[in-house]
Amino acid sequence: MQADTKTTLLDIAEQAARSRGFDGFSYADLAQAAGIRKASIHYHFATKAVLSAALMDRYHAAVEQACVDIETAHDRAADRLAALVTFYRDALGGGETLCLCVAFTISRDSLADDVKGKIVDFRAMMTTWITALLELGKRDGTISAISAPEAEAHATLATLEGAHLAAHADYDLTAFDKATEVLLAR
Repeated sequence: MQADTKTTLLDIAEQAARSRGFDGFSYADLAQAAGIRKASIHYHFATKAVLSAALMDRYHAAVEQACVDIETAHDRAADRLAALVTFYRDALGGGETLCLCVAFTISRDSLADDVKGKIVDFRAMMTTWITALLELGKRDGTISAISAPEAEAHATLATLEGAHLAAHADYDLTAFDKATEVLLAR
């Protein structure tokens, strides 16, 4: 039961953070949503900083696995890029949510230093993965006009994150689709 409660709390907290941001929910909100007392949350996560660190660790592992799954499912770089764009698009929940990294970054000043470090680590992992994808695209010829894979990986991640913000602001996936059109056209 303890592990189930902890997972339930992580699920509820992630949904709250992704829809309302780090500052948009409290332990009282989590307790109400989980049907438990706030003291029970503190048993599993002593502070919101501890909770947010656990959320970033879990998110990092899940997205890293998603990248492995993309590699397994797709040999061509262009197909991997399309799958990555789809992965980010799906994370929008119709414009209601953001990826956790973007949601936390919005509240950066409220985050503990170790959580800020986890965001930097997550973005480094994604940039490294996208760099490898673009290097493959250069070799297999399925992505055009690649001149500086690492720099373009940073731009790709920034485009995906910015597209998230645009779609969330508009509550409309069309904003995401328009922002990522140029990525997919390559």
